[in-house]
Amino acid sequence: MFRELRVVGACSRTSLQPTVGSPFYPSTFLRKIREIRHPSIRDILSGFEGVVTPGEMLLVLGRPGSGCSTFLKAIANQCGEYHAVEGQVFYDAFTPKEIHDSFRGDVTYCPEDDIHFPTLTVNQTLSFAVSNRAPATCLLGQTRKDYVEDTTTMLMKVLGLYGSKNTLVGNAQIQGISGGERKRVSIAEILGSVGPLGTWDNSTRGLDSSTALDFVRTLRFITDVRRTTSILSLYQAGEQIYELFDKVCIIAEGKMAYFGSAKSAKGYFIDMGFEPQNRQTTPDFLVAVTDANGRKIRPGYENIVPRTSAELASRFMASDLGHQNRKAIEQRLEQCVGNHEHKQAYLSSVTTEGATTTSAYMTSIPHQIKTVMKRRLQVIVGNKFELFVQLTSQVFQAIFMGTVFLNVPNDTSTYFSRGGILFFSLFFSAITAVAEVPALFLQRPIVLRHQKAALHYPFIQSLAHTIVDIPITLVIQLVFAVIVYFLVGLQRSAAQFFIFYLFIFLTSQTMKSLFRAIAASFKTRLSAIAVSGVFVLLISLSGGYTIPWPIAPKGLRWIMWLNPVWWGFGSLLVNEFHTLHGVCSTLVPQGPGYENISLVNQVCTTVGSQPGDLLVDGNIYVGLTFNFWYGHLWRNFGVICAFYLGFLAVLLVATEYNTSSDFDGAVVLFKQGSDAIDGNAKALHEEEGDIEFRSGCQPKAADPLTFDSPDGNIMVPNHFTWQHLQYEVPTEGGMKRLLDDATGFVAPGKLTVLMGGSGVGKTTLLNVLAQRIGAGVVSGGLFVDGEPLPIDFEAQMQVGYCQQLDTHLPNATIREALIFSANLRQPQSVPHAEKEAYVGKCLQMCGLEAYADAIVGSLGVEHRKRTTIAVELAAKPKLLLFLDEPTSGLDSQSAWAIVQFLRELADHGQAILCTIHQPSAELFQVFDRLLLLHKGGRTVYFGDIGENSSAMLNYFESNGAPRCGPDANPAEYMLDVIGAGATVSTTDWCDVWKRSSEATQLQVQIERIHKHGHTRPRRLSVRKSVFATSWSHQFVALTQRNFRAYWRAPTYIRTKFLLNIAGGLLMGLTFFQANNSLQGTQNKLFSIFLGLVLCVSLGHQLMAVYIDIRIVYEIRERSSRMYHWTALVMSQLVVELPWNITSAAMFFFCWYWTVGYPTERAGYTFLMISVAFPLYYTTLEHAIASMAPTAPIASLYLVTLFIFLMIFDGVIQPFIELNWWKWMYRVSPFAYIIEGLLGQAIGGEAITCSYTELVRVNPPEELTCGKYMGPFMEFAGGYLTNPEAAEGCQYCPYKTADQYMYSRFNIKDSDHWRNLGIVFGFVAFNIIAVFWFTYFMRIRTVGVFTSLRQKLTRGT
Repeated sequence: MFRELRVVGACSRTSLQPTVGSPFYPSTFLRKIREIRHPSIRDILSGFEGVVTPGEMLLVLGRPGSGCSTFLKAIANQCGEYHAVEGQVFYDAFTPKEIHDSFRGDVTYCPEDDIHFPTLTVNQTLSFAVSNRAPATCLLGQTRKDYVEDTTTMLMKVLGLYGSKNTLVGNAQIQGISGGERKRVSIAEILGSVGPLGTWDNSTRGLDSSTALDFVRTLRFITDVRRTTSILSLYQAGEQIYELFDKVCIIAEGKMAYFGSAKSAKGYFIDMGFEPQNRQTTPDFLVAVTDANGRKIRPGYENIVPRTSAELASRFMASDLGHQNRKAIEQRLEQCVGNHEHKQAYLSSVTTEGATTTSAYMTSIPHQIKTVMKRRLQVIVGNKFELFVQLTSQVFQAIFMGTVFLNVPNDTSTYFSRGGILFFSLFFSAITAVAEVPALFLQRPIVLRHQKAALHYPFIQSLAHTIVDIPITLVIQLVFAVIVYFLVGLQRSAAQFFIFYLFIFLTSQTMKSLFRAIAASFKTRLSAIAVSGVFVLLISLSGGYTIPWPIAPKGLRWIMWLNPVWWGFGSLLVNEFHTLHGVCSTLVPQGPGYENISLVNQVCTTVGSQPGDLLVDGNIYVGLTFNFWYGHLWRNFGVICAFYLGFLAVLLVATEYNTSSDFDGAVVLFKQGSDAIDGNAKALHEEEGDIEFRSGCQPKAADPLTFDSPDGNIMVPNHFTWQHLQYEVPTEGGMKRLLDDATGFVAPGKLTVLMGGSGVGKTTLLNVLAQRIGAGVVSGGLFVDGEPLPIDFEAQMQVGYCQQLDTHLPNATIREALIFSANLRQPQSVPHAEKEAYVGKCLQMCGLEAYADAIVGSLGVEHRKRTTIAVELAAKPKLLLFLDEPTSGLDSQSAWAIVQFLRELADHGQAILCTIHQPSAELFQVFDRLLLLHKGGRTVYFGDIGENSSAMLNYFESNGAPRCGPDANPAEYMLDVIGAGATVSTTDWCDVWKRSSEATQLQVQIERIHKHGHTRPRRLSVRKSVFATSWSHQFVALTQRNFRAYWRAPTYIRTKFLLNIAGGLLMGLTFFQANNSLQGTQNKLFSIFLGLVLCVSLGHQLMAVYIDIRIVYEIRERSSRMYHWTALVMSQLVVELPWNITSAAMFFFCWYWTVGYPTERAGYTFLMISVAFPLYYTTLEHAIASMAPTAPIASLYLVTLFIFLMIFDGVIQPFIELNWWKWMYRVSPFAYIIEGLLGQAIGGEAITCSYTELVRVNPPEELTCGKYMGPFMEFAGGYLTNPEAAEGCQYCPYKTADQYMYSRFNIKDSDHWRNLGIVFGFVAFNIIAVFWFTYFMRIRTVGVFTSLRQKLTRGT
């Protein structure tokens, strides 16, 4: 029960879309200050009171946006997203806090959207939900396992899902069950865990009327038997559904217009002065009362009926029914509130089921861990490709790393290389873990849904993920460790191998926990990726390999202490070098003329060498070079374990408490400068758009722009026909037939409706007719006036297709989306001004004028659906308009307005075929013809509907169906007759149709259409392209759209600048003012080498954005033939590059002079680091994303390729030691980038060894330093600081930077322009790769020979 219920939102209904330039607008700063001082709040609901007792069902009616979902969430005690919830709400004797803390799962809420793991099957999804709400104590000695299996099977059979139990749930990208079946999965998931109170938010959306009725009947049965309470909001409820409810609540713009008996509601509003339209159902009438343009007032009541929502609410409060409602509340309050007997009885029932009363979850934490772990394994099995990519990337990297360092000798020349292979073994696993960030954001909405349903604690998901990942990582890292360890030839002892393996595995798990914790701590993916990018920089910089501890700046040392990779690297070093005693290969002097020199007059330059000893102890080398000693081995192990547990704790806490996102769907965003919103963010009245929408549906015969052809002439009547269509798709068990002998036609000026139960093939038929299928075999014929389909039919100039999913670029405004569609799908010869004028008319006809500047991604369900229709209308389809469920998610008034709009289009010559669910009798009568499908895509009926559905009813009744009652809805009647949904029919109506005279007449009629079409002049298409516009036109339009989208994605753009500025400062300050000593020269090298790591951090976010935009193309724009895919790819490159080049310039300015490079050489460096390098990594990462299906897999590809390229750049393994891999150095772009940058920046400079870098050697007696060292310096180079001395010769190994660079890294200053040219050559190669991978991985859906065979077949 609830009294004086008020829900307050934390912001206004509208706001301005932030852009990259928003922080620089003075108005933005002032608005932020105003919001801090005076937070914007608004009433979403106010003045609600009522009571729903056990055994009762309440129907909540209202238009979209009126507050139905908010009311259900408030009743279901899910109020976290609101600013405040005021008033009194009681659940019998329990308060909302008690319910939330202890019984949250007993008050369920089924949201409108269907969010599930797409790679789980239907059976797996439902079994998980039932298992986590299964009582510990079952009836009749039934075990919990049996209970789960029986309940899951029962749910699937009741909701007609049993036949699809082993089919993937799927989503927009992964093929699975149909949209209607997915909705039934959502229903079954909640039914399997339903408690004493269940709330259902428009849960019949996407279901046919028969299935919707079966669902409500099932809920009625459960409510009666279990004495539970059920509250449903429905937008298009039939009369039969309405009669199943006890009470109804009418919501008008956040006000309660009525609450009481469902039987009394209609009479109440009729007595008030309203009356229903002809054949209007009771639910439609009750919703129409709240609509200023949809209500009908009885004669004589015009001046006394309430007009506004406030007047409706106050009239009810003052009525007798309002008084009775308040009296019922008072009685219930006296009976229940404070009644300890009621509370104790319920607590006893909970205890009887084996559940605890101190937790909201019915099952124990161990049981939750078990079930979530099982589900995690099922998700992995369902997505084997990602696991395959992980294993393949590790094997690939291990083979290349192992062969580059193949069988390294045990002398001191490979000490540095050994450190390199050890470090990169850790570093590869560390940055591979960044792929965890986008993966976790994909599952967050599902975790939130399950947390609200009290299926499991959110942290259980992260814990189970971690546990399941352990054995998988053990196997993958074992494969990696074995390959690397034995190819490189590291110390061959079992103990050292397993220690190596242990630290590789432990560090990998630790870094995964770190990046998962980062993802769990942020609300947006881009923010998490940005922070992860900074961590990758810090990890690479403070890993201890490029900058060892003894020479690290003090400011960097504390970062090292916080870097698990540094601790792991130290352990690998001491483990490897503990038993290594290498022969010194760097004796000074040595070579010709020094054969008989004793060790007394030679010095080993390797760190850790001892006077007179030719062997260098690895322990001393590691200790002096890296400050790690063997005694630190297990200390480091403990530290890494502490990091692992700490990151895991952060992950679990963040997952538990940070389950929301930053986007509030109730706020409509408008572009900057829009006239639709003032500086105070004044709320835009949603009803204004509805009034315009419905007024636009009135006949406008004098308006030729709306309904005429694009040429201004009346549309030529073309008939679209199809005969004996069959469609089969390959499955594991063979070919599965989805369409079976479908025949029909669509005539100009006629409105044809395609109906049938959920999953019978309605959308499939539309896709086949519209030539939108990518796989499978189609047989049969498609014709226009008896002729094969014209070329421009495939260009979609002839047809418009409104998909069931409202997929649009989220950053565009509605007007921009329509202009984009008109600009690319109408002929290029049409003037742009005319296209804009037509777009304005489409906005008006769809009631979107007030929302023209609204951002599509912020719209509600209704306005997104209107936008989808408007986008297709803007294309001016000349022949056909297909619509897949255009009224799903809309209230009855909006659905009526849309169908009336389609009726007007048809009356002016447009041929229309659309699917529709749950039409009222009045709505069904608007259509001219019906195509009814049954399971397997078989035809049940095709023909005229007739006046009052007489033709259709006569057909079924004449073939043995029971008569349709005068008050029955014919649309519901026919579905019940054929056995749609969960009902069963004993008659094979498909066979009845095949043998009927109507089917014969249909064939005759089609032949007549074809014969008549052959007598007309043959329509020859003059178009040679499948697109309406030229490639250059498409490219310009896409570039403009993408620039706008990027400008309205401030987080993405600011992240680029953040990473570049942070990276530049980190590199600059770490290697601050490096001098010309040996160490300073090496620091300059590593300042360049580590700066290249930035491209990995930038790449993760770049690829995620690119894939998001590509998804819009693949789902909607590709099948609409709006533009060629090459135009999209090229426009993405063109739009991305300016931002990357500009942000790279910020890196240059923060880095170049800070490190200490000379000003006179800045020009070339700027060209390479701020132009060539961004060009390279932008094109490379687009190429990687082009072959990846998802962002996590793209991240794995990127990391693998990046490490591969870094290994061959000549820094980690010097060029001279690459052996037979030297050819890879020649084709590594990083080698040319580093050579060009370092060679040009320091080439020609003299090296001045510091005091500690000078090699001190004593010459034999009677020889000066110059005479003794002279022969050696002639071939080895270097110089002496004291050539005349007779002892203590101070030798510097290198005299110039050129000598240092060439001898160690094969770098020549003179090649810097050549290197720049080669980098641009790699850019050109990457661009080709982008197009190649896009075509073969994303565009081409059949093999080469299959494609050739299809072309030859069409040619004959």
